[in-house]
Amino acid sequence: MKKYISVTAKFDKEGNILPLCVNWDDGRSFPIDRITDLRYAASVKAESAGLRYKCRIKAKDKFIFLEKNRWFIEN
Repeated sequence: MKKYISVTAKFDKEGNILPLCVNWDDGRSFPIDRITDLRYAASVKAESAGLRYKCRIKAKDKFIFLEKNRWFIEN
């Protein structure tokens, strides 16, 4: 299952997108400590695909996806 989320991101001059922070609907925000992988991939849990960022958030690895113009996370 996927949950659409708000993401604070930085765009560089080459057009690359760098997510900086994951923002939940309830107001909580979690900074992304590091991005360890970036590739186009399918989400097995969400049955969808997009640009997949493997992120380190609070000492745990999480996948966030950029699907067209919306971000989602696997639940």
